[in-house]
Amino acid sequence: MVLLKIHNWSELLVGAAIGILVVFLALAILVLLFELVQYLMLNSSKKKQIKAGKTIEEIKDIPANEIAAISMALHLYMNDMHDEESNVITIKRIERRYSPWNSKIYGLNNTICKK
Repeated sequence: MVLLKIHNWSELLVGAAIGILVVFLALAILVLLFELVQYLMLNSSKKKQIKAGKTIEEIKDIPANEIAAISMALHLYMNDMHDEESNVITIKRIERRYSPWNSKIYGLNNTICKK
C-alpha cells in the first residue's frame, strides 16, 4: 500500500508548500478565535459591571503588563510558602507489650497431615 506516490521534485515541493500553508492557516484561525473569545469575555464583563450599577468611567481595563506582574508575584509568593525539607527519615522503634491478639503463631493453620 502506497500512501504518497511522488514522481518528481516539483510534486514534492507543491506538497510541502500546501502542507506549510495548511499549518499557517490553522494557526491564523486559532489566533483569530482566541482574539474573538477575549473580545466576547471583556464585552460580557463590561455589560455585567454596567448592569451592577457602575458607569463607563468607573470601569477600567487592567493593562496586560500589570496582570502579568500580579500573576508572577502571586506565583512567587505561593511557591515560597513551602519550606525546604531535609529528606532525612527518622524511624523510632517503639517497644510494645506482648499481646496474644498480635501474635502470629495462633493464626497459623496446621497444614501437615499425619497418617
